[in-house]
Amino acid sequence: MPTLILVRHGRSTANTAGVLAGRTPGVALDERGVAQAAALPGRLASLPLAAAVSSPLQRCRETLQPLLDARPGLPLHTEDRISECDYGDWAGRKLAELSDEPLMSVVQQHPSAVAFPGGESMRAMQARAVDAVREWNARIEAEHGDGAVYVMCSHGDIIKSVVADALGMHLDLFQRIQAEPCSVTAIRYTRLRPFLLRLGDTGDFASLEPREVSADAATDTEADTDAVVGGGAGAP
Repeated sequence: MPTLILVRHGRSTANTAGVLAGRTPGVALDERGVAQAAALPGRLASLPLAAAVSSPLQRCRETLQPLLDARPGLPLHTEDRISECDYGDWAGRKLAELSDEPLMSVVQQHPSAVAFPGGESMRAMQARAVDAVREWNARIEAEHGDGAVYVMCSHGDIIKSVVADALGMHLDLFQRIQAEPCSVTAIRYTRLRPFLLRLGDTGDFASLEPREVSADAATDTEADTDAVVGGGAGAP
C-alpha cells in the first residue's frame, strides 16, 4: 500500500494571533508560513509524488502551492474530510480565553468524550479523517501501484488523530503527539499494519530549546504540559 506524507499547513495569521481558527474563512499563511511553504518543494524533492490531496481551507492550499508550481504535472485533489475540526462556537476565539473554559481540561485529558458546542465531536473528527486516508490509500494504490507516495496537507488535530490511529493509540492519548506548522509526518501503510516513519519533522530543532518558565508558571503543575487545541503555532 502507499506511503502517506502528511504535511501540516504553514504557520498562519491565526497561529501567531493566538486564535483558534477552526474553519473560519480568510485565514492565510503569515510571513513565516509563506517561507515554510516555499521550502517544502526542496524538502520533498527526492520523493516521486503521485498526487497531492488538500484540506479545502486557504492555509492548506497556500502551503501546497509552491510544491504544485515546482511540479506542474502533480494532480491536486480537495478532500473535505481532512478539513479542520469543526470547533463550533469556539472558532475565532482567543486560546488564552478558551483555557478558562471547563471543557478545555476534558479536551486535554479525555478528548474522546468531547463535543465542541455547536461543532463536532473529536471522535467524529478522527473517524472522518481516518476514513479519508484509508480511501485515498486504496485509490492511490489502484492508480499508481502499492509503492506509490502521495502528500496530504491538513491540520494539527487531524494529523495527530491519524497518527494515533496508525499507532493503535486510543484517541485519549493523541494530545501526546506534536505536529508543528509545515511539519512532515510519514506513514507507510501495509496489508497488516501501518508504520510511522517520520513524525512532525521540520528539520528545525529550535522548538526543542528549553523554554523560560515564569515564577508563577513554575508553581503550576500543569504549566507547559498541555497541547494546544488546533495544534498551536510552534516555534516563533
